[in-house]
Amino acid sequence: MFNQSPFKKDLSKRPAGFGFSKGPSLKMSDATFEEWRKYIYDVTGIYFQDNKKYLLESRLQKRINFLGLDSFEKYLEYIKFNPKKDAEKKYLFEVITINETFFFRNQPQLDAIVQTVLPELLSSPYKTNKNKIKIWSAASSSGEEAYSAAINFHELIKPRYPNLQVEIVGTDINFAVVETAKKGIYKEYAVRNTPPIMLRKYFKPDGNTFILDPMIKRYVTFKELNLFDDRAMRAMNGFDIIFCANVLIYFDMISKTKVVSHLYNALNKGGYLFIGYSETLHGISKAFKLISFPKTIGYKKE
Repeated sequence: MFNQSPFKKDLSKRPAGFGFSKGPSLKMSDATFEEWRKYIYDVTGIYFQDNKKYLLESRLQKRINFLGLDSFEKYLEYIKFNPKKDAEKKYLFEVITINETFFFRNQPQLDAIVQTVLPELLSSPYKTNKNKIKIWSAASSSGEEAYSAAINFHELIKPRYPNLQVEIVGTDINFAVVETAKKGIYKEYAVRNTPPIMLRKYFKPDGNTFILDPMIKRYVTFKELNLFDDRAMRAMNGFDIIFCANVLIYFDMISKTKVVSHLYNALNKGGYLFIGYSETLHGISKAFKLISFPKTIGYKKE
């Protein structure tokens, strides 16, 4: 363990962000890797396998260099005991998470919602408010998934159900991508899979970026959220549809079970959970019913 000794300089006064400062290449001992792995797991539920040691090492070094520290041990001490540790955790989450997404990434899931899930929900005896649908993008990254759902709602669902309201919430543990999502400005890579008619209708080209229509942005609110945080997750409830793609792959079985339990509790009865194509709830939870749709599956809370 590390001593709770005060720091000689206040590193928190450095400007936010990574910067481009370079320091000597650092090596992480196996013992220190275990310390870091346990800390990250305890805080986020993310588990770094032994073969990910180099990845963790290279990512943490970016922040270590920026803060002007000289070892992985000192950074761990800093993030555990410095008075500004809560603020620094935000940068740690930015370093250790991967944010790879784009608009309309999971089109079969969106199709399933329009064609089957939504009509079922609106006729369900369990749904008390049939004038509103609540959707949660639980690992929204820079917002493409949540905004795709908003575009689909506005384009395909609103004309069929003109009185239906939608509330879409996007959350992510990484504060930087949450801020990007709120801006709604994307590069060509993010919109590469967007149907041309949707691209022309809901995006404004501006140089090498695409600006999302403010009308679509108004459907969605974004905030930071740690899916592993029991207290924060208790506030997430009443959802009809939850997207949580490519998240469970970063957890071990204990963490997966905990997070899936949180998602289950956040869903209304009869609601649906959609996860990534390479993910499954097999062996994690028996509380959901597996439902097959064309080219995709969903998990229904009964």
